[in-house]
Amino acid sequence: MPLQRLITATLLAINTITFAQNKQPMSKLIQSEYQFANKQYKYLMKGIPRDKMPQSYNASSNQVTTRDITWWCSGFYPGSLWMIYEQTSDPEIKKEAERTLHLIETNKTFTRDHDLGFMMFNSFGNAYRITKDPLYKEIILTSAESLSTRFHPGMQAILSWDKMADFKGPVIIDNMMNLEMLVWASQNGGDKKLKEIAIAHANTTIKNHFRPDYSSYHVIDYDINTGQVLGKKTFQGYSDSSAWARGQGWALYGYTMMYRFTKDEKYLNQARNIAKFILNNPTLPKDKIPYWDFNDPKIPDVPRDASAGAIMASALLELGQYVKTDERKNYVDNARQMLISLSGAQYHAKLGENGGFILMHSTGGLPLHSEIDVPLIYADYYYMEALKRYKDWYL
Repeated sequence: MPLQRLITATLLAINTITFAQNKQPMSKLIQSEYQFANKQYKYLMKGIPRDKMPQSYNASSNQVTTRDITWWCSGFYPGSLWMIYEQTSDPEIKKEAERTLHLIETNKTFTRDHDLGFMMFNSFGNAYRITKDPLYKEIILTSAESLSTRFHPGMQAILSWDKMADFKGPVIIDNMMNLEMLVWASQNGGDKKLKEIAIAHANTTIKNHFRPDYSSYHVIDYDINTGQVLGKKTFQGYSDSSAWARGQGWALYGYTMMYRFTKDEKYLNQARNIAKFILNNPTLPKDKIPYWDFNDPKIPDVPRDASAGAIMASALLELGQYVKTDERKNYVDNARQMLISLSGAQYHAKLGENGGFILMHSTGGLPLHSEIDVPLIYADYYYMEALKRYKDWYL
């Protein structure tokens, strides 16, 4: 056997052994985490008013922070419940999941911002995937139509927020996450235009949102009629030119997801390049849980963002499905380290503590003095999704 082929065969064998060695510990970790989530969310349920959704936890007052149902995070709690139910078959969890779906159903006609994907696909999407209840599907299709009304042909993008003091036509990188509902709906009985809108938005975002190193601006401000770029700014990051960590996670996840639906190589390559920026960044800590912004000059004396780590882990696990062995191993190894870190004492709550949330140390909007170093409902959601993906694809 030629030397190069021998080396390649040896490396493949080592990779196979490494994966096999990690299967058993990860299998136990995932099983344990879902059992923990099942108990912890029953504790979380006790602190929630019947007409609100959990968002975070205030340790000083020992109270769960809640939001109205039109808050952009309203889908994460029911979505998390459905994933827990899927793994545990606990009827009490299912009952709470169904109750919260009923509570947010009216959001299917909500058109005041871009967040319907977060609100309705993470919730009803998981519910339909698990139960196949046709009512849930119809709600998703209606929600997708509502979201499509925010598409502006002149700028070939979905308007994230309506005109604000500092922005005339803001489009944020987070919006990539809401495209999933549009494409899914177009392939499951909805109008074909929904997929066309998602593709147009993804292409416009590639064109304008990214720097040469594949880091993403947070906000691109457009003239909604002409598509002219008026500014490249931030709302939640350290500066206009910085790489806000959760935004990089949204970008990685969004383009990986768009490749899943379209098999367009430019989306796969975009995701791979974003992954390189994240994983090779000199400020990414050894435990792989990023600081809230990759460019905060006060690193390491700044908050981490467990939510960004969970989003990145989930995205990397899917990206690993679309690449060859060595590259896949890199993504899966990094995602595994993120999950192991998040399951450890530094980031993981004890049963009955942390208001009932699973993860600690997320950062919502540091420049806004909002949700700094606290649990956040979407950190839990993407953590559980990443655990499920690891179980489904790599065990």
